Amino acid sequence: RLPEQQKTNESPLSWFRGVYLPPALHPLNKTFVKGGEWQDIGSTQEKRRAFLQDFCKKYNSRRKLQTHLVHLVSRIYVEDRHKVLYCEVPKAGCSNWKRVLMVLRGLAASANNISHDDVHYGKHLRKLDSYDLKGMYTRLNTYTKFIFVRDPMERLVSAFRDKFEHPNSYYHPVFGKAIIKKYRHNADEEALKTGSGVKFKEFIQYLLDSHRPVGMDIHWEQVSKLCYPCLINYDFIGKFETLEEDANYFLQLVGAPADLKFPKFKDRHSSDERTSAEVVRQYLKELSKEERQLTYDFYYLDYLMFNYTSP
Repeated sequence: RLPEQQKTNESPLSWFRGVYLPPALHPLNKTFVKGGEWQDIGSTQEKRRAFLQDFCKKYNSRRKLQTHLVHLVSRIYVEDRHKVLYCEVPKAGCSNWKRVLMVLRGLAASANNISHDDVHYGKHLRKLDSYDLKGMYTRLNTYTKFIFVRDPMERLVSAFRDKFEHPNSYYHPVFGKAIIKKYRHNADEEALKTGSGVKFKEFIQYLLDSHRPVGMDIHWEQVSKLCYPCLINYDFIGKFETLEEDANYFLQLVGAPADLKFPKFKDRHSSDERTSAEVVRQYLKELSKEERQLTYDFYYLDYLMFNYTSP
């Protein structure tokens, strides 16, 4: 079932049309992989890549791409030493991945010593759109491109909990105030003034509103629009659900130092229960059946591309 605004279109995938297919899948270079314990993870990886490739072939055509390259690569981080490109998906391990990239680049001896502010505001890492066109194309064609994704509903609820259930000097005044003003009837003066206390149902009303009072944000934007997986041929597709195994396998693939392991710690709000399937169910209970369906529809492509089971 599709959202009302999509029913007039021939397909919710129509925005993919008019682009070139990515080149055929290249085999991963496993020169650096040591030990047979990685065989199952490697096999799973090949299946994920093939699944995404088949999806993109099914829904793409070969007409000219209209979107500018700079926009397509705006979320991609570059690490030149090990020749890797990482597309950032918030709430899917991105903070720790940035820490790892900083270690790979030689900016820190250990990921454990890098603060949250250094990761997100230190500007230690370079994005692909900061290079000239030749630099962008060269890296896209020669570097190992990777992405980590997460079940869309878990990612959404995780973003809501992080940004709206804890004090936040940006999301409360910018998003919270606008959301409460538009969607809460008889809102009190304090809520309108601070933007604190947004309810999940109000947040979903904002998300599904075609006339949102404030724009989208990368923490709940669809992966299909953050990383363009049918336009950029990612060599490695990791999943948050198997984060540690996938990440450490990837580090072997690119020849990272043997002592570098993906961090296990939770970046912020470490005392909170992690956003699990059971936690998500509790939040979805606050929504009507129609709101739940429309929220799924909003992330329809992410579910399809990465072979997640619909809730």
